[in-house]
Amino acid sequence: MLLDLDRRVVVAPMAGGPSTVDLVVAAARAGSVGFLAAGYKTPDAVAAELDEVQSAGVTCGLNLFVPQEAPADTGAVERYRRELEPEAKRLGVDLPAPRPHDDDAFGAKVELAAAHAPPLVSFTFGVPERAVVETLRRAGSTVLVTVTSADEADAAARAGADMLVAQGGTAGGHASTSAPGTYDGAADAPAVLRMVRAATALPVVAAGGVGAPDKVRELLAAGAVAVQCGTVFLLADEAGTGHAQRTAMHAGPDRETVLTRAYTGRPARALRNRFTDEHSATAPLAYPAIHHLTAPLRAAAARAGDLDVMSLWAGTAHRHARPGTVRQILDRLEG
Repeated sequence: MLLDLDRRVVVAPMAGGPSTVDLVVAAARAGSVGFLAAGYKTPDAVAAELDEVQSAGVTCGLNLFVPQEAPADTGAVERYRRELEPEAKRLGVDLPAPRPHDDDAFGAKVELAAAHAPPLVSFTFGVPERAVVETLRRAGSTVLVTVTSADEADAAARAGADMLVAQGGTAGGHASTSAPGTYDGAADAPAVLRMVRAATALPVVAAGGVGAPDKVRELLAAGAVAVQCGTVFLLADEAGTGHAQRTAMHAGPDRETVLTRAYTGRPARALRNRFTDEHSATAPLAYPAIHHLTAPLRAAAARAGDLDVMSLWAGTAHRHARPGTVRQILDRLEG
């Protein structure tokens, strides 16, 4: 299905709000495809969104988070909670105690994906088990796995993936690495694309730091079958991006981005602010425990418009982000 699109640019899944039903419907109607982001939502909420897209008479992709196998170090999480208490007090919120391991209802989401059978199902944060891939393929979905290295590409191929998404280190939001403890984001999209294509014959979608037509052309010329963009769609009319983040992106097109685990306990790229400066070095590698720990803090900061504390997820392509409809943004990227 992806190879038959009118467009060569697709809209990335962006968990936490930006990837709305309106966004993916607009992408489909403009000749592309968008991915609903299942991360952090209940299975019922994901099913409702899939039903809503189907009711609109279009199709979409669905993105799932692969559960993290290692349980969090509760002592390290508790020490980080104490470090963040002054921030929480200033914003008037309480930070929760460390939560037990959370798999984001992965099994239930795989079941609903198989039941709804969207044409594309992609995975982030690692390689799913072969049985999961086979279940989705039998249901009729094309399975994509997001990878950041040749080793991950090889593992995804062995698990039965149909396609790969080669994510460069300048992508916004979470890095899809299966080795978050050593990931440095140094390899950009062209470099990761080269590594992945050398490791497997599977079709590869390139992603990360893409915000202008010259970069799209470069990646397609290097062998990508499509290019996946997310950050440049944060300012789309149809995106669910909050007012404060839109303000931050408007105000700072030259603002630096950083790879940080301060908000979630896993490497993710965001606009640099005071919070990333003060807490990146001390945040433990403990996803999703740190994500749950900081959730009230991030929500309060967003309500207050506090750009010094908010998680302002964005890749380096934020410099190219401009307001407009999904169709207009796609036209700019393919211009």
